[in-house]
Amino acid sequence: MRAIILKELKLIRKDRRSFFFLLLMPLLFILMFASVFNGSGDSGTITLQAVDQDGTEASRALLAQAGRVMDVKPSDASGLDDRIEQIKQGQLTAVLVIPPGFEAALKSGGAADVKLIRDAAAEASVAPIQALLDGIAKQYREEKLSSTLQSLGETEAQAERTLASPIRIETVAASSDHFDPIDQVVPGMTVMFVFYIMITMTRRFFDEKKTGLLSRIRSTNIKPLHYLIGMWVPFMLTVIAQCVVLFTFGHFVYDLQLGDTYALGLIVLGLSIAGTGIGLGLSFIVPGEGAAMVITQLISMGGAMVGGLWMPSYMLPDLVQKIGHFTPQYWAQHSLLDVIAHGAHIGDVAGAVLVLLTFGLAGLAVAFFRLPSFLRSAAN
Repeated sequence: MRAIILKELKLIRKDRRSFFFLLLMPLLFILMFASVFNGSGDSGTITLQAVDQDGTEASRALLAQAGRVMDVKPSDASGLDDRIEQIKQGQLTAVLVIPPGFEAALKSGGAADVKLIRDAAAEASVAPIQALLDGIAKQYREEKLSSTLQSLGETEAQAERTLASPIRIETVAASSDHFDPIDQVVPGMTVMFVFYIMITMTRRFFDEKKTGLLSRIRSTNIKPLHYLIGMWVPFMLTVIAQCVVLFTFGHFVYDLQLGDTYALGLIVLGLSIAGTGIGLGLSFIVPGEGAAMVITQLISMGGAMVGGLWMPSYMLPDLVQKIGHFTPQYWAQHSLLDVIAHGAHIGDVAGAVLVLLTFGLAGLAVAFFRLPSFLRSAAN
């Protein structure tokens, strides 16, 4: 068994295709996804295009107040048609228009109207802008009421107590302080490409079958279980090394906070058993390398989509989230995020690791029961 392990480790080290699928591709994907997130600017900043047709002190004060809660990009009155055309083409979601006479309406005590021209198909993007503008309008209304109350004889403190809401809303942050998109990207790409080890595994078994090595092994005293373990261990070590390299890359290049490394190591171990266990079972079921390649793509890409590797699971439809619970990618990704972004420890992720071990042991069981027939087919 030791000789088989050493043989496989040497072959894996020399396999350039495995290096491409297991290390080069995930590194490229991490760089690509990270550049997309970093290039999108501050994810928490809302940008508002504004056209000031009034051009008065009052209109500039309104834009300044909006600028405290949003990134306001003002333009002169002649730019309105261009902004509307951009909305029609889907390049903008909304533009705030301050019409002529805004300051005059405020001074007269009447209603000073402003317009929010928006894309009707982008309700989710416009809703935060609308909510912030409603808040600004409420502040103007309260200032007007406060001035009215003070003109009727109340002090400023009395006016503030009169206008104070009887309900106070306290916001409590329950998530990690350091979560950012890279916390999603590095674990997601790592988990996705772990399952590409199945391509290497199936190719190795079919190579041994073609070269007649399996036939010779069948004629020796090597027990099928020893052969199975000897072939399995090198691939499991390869996956562990793959995860170490990718997480180390994320830590030093993108300052990824790894959290409890013992818990992280336990998840990586469970993930390696799950990926290679399924790979072993697949190797003895598929009729050839072509079918193995197709099934591996389905498992890797399909699991990435429904398991929340490309985007957080809560952003997926309810049905997709439920399907994701039946994939090892879901349990691996969520346990990794718990450690990296939410400070979880071994006790917090033990359940998810147990699920990963179940996937791996199921694959190993299939491989064990299918191995005799696979060996017999090699002898024919």
